[in-house]
Amino acid sequence: MKKISLLILLLLFGAHLKSQTIKDLKNKINQIISTKNATVGISLKGIEDKDTLSINGNKETPMLSVFKFHIALAVLNRVDEGILKLDQKFFIKKEDLLPETWSPIREEYPQGNMYLTLDQLLRYTVSHSDNNGCDILLNIIGGTETVQKFINQQGIKDFTIKVNEKEMSSFEKCYLNTTTPLATTELLEKFYKGKVLKKETTKYLYQVMVETSRGLNWMKAGLPVGTELAHRTGISGRNENNLRAAMNDVGIIKLPNGKHVILSIYLKNIKEEMADTEKIISDISHAVWEYYTCK
Repeated sequence: MKKISLLILLLLFGAHLKSQTIKDLKNKINQIISTKNATVGISLKGIEDKDTLSINGNKETPMLSVFKFHIALAVLNRVDEGILKLDQKFFIKKEDLLPETWSPIREEYPQGNMYLTLDQLLRYTVSHSDNNGCDILLNIIGGTETVQKFINQQGIKDFTIKVNEKEMSSFEKCYLNTTTPLATTELLEKFYKGKVLKKETTKYLYQVMVETSRGLNWMKAGLPVGTELAHRTGISGRNENNLRAAMNDVGIIKLPNGKHVILSIYLKNIKEEMADTEKIISDISHAVWEYYTCK
């Protein structure tokens, strides 16, 4: 009798899980963020299923290093046009490798004055969020104006890039490069569907994003180990009032059934501690994973 009752309970619980709606997911995410000292913007879209969810999706938010995805798109567009090549070498001067900024390139080549290929610069910048690599790439393609124009040409209007990584060492300037969660999701979908770059460069950048080594306790931590996640992160420091301008994680999640979900998470004006802020992002991604794998 007890076995039968337990079976009924399990069946009912399973039915409950499978009856989750996108509204239930939205309510769960609202519970996660409701008591947090941060403004949270979220956009979600199932690429194949067309599910959508938005919480503060139109809210303008600092991109920080998320903009390295946009920069990579503009760089790879030049590759598609035949202007640049992935195996093309660029001389990196010691003065290009600024101190007091996140830079695996500088750590590996402290004296500079060596050559790196465009492929290496992209991998350092996108996979490992190298700030010096980022500004070198911007210089190669003509600065932030080139990126602004290219992203606007993709039909993305809620996007502003005015300053590079060096300039964002000023806390106030962290607020100058902005986008919205919805605009990010739209661009990620266009990118994934091959509407921004050619097939080979799309595949290349997607894999470089899968190899991202930053934000391991953010979106990635909310997903099962081994889940394919092509993403880009961004984080600012804090000002004298212990305020963090933003902390973001945006990307494409591959589900067990082979389908894909785009999730754009932006946190702005954060007063939470680092670990608590990371948990907000991981809890959101975990809720999204549960919704898509249990429904």
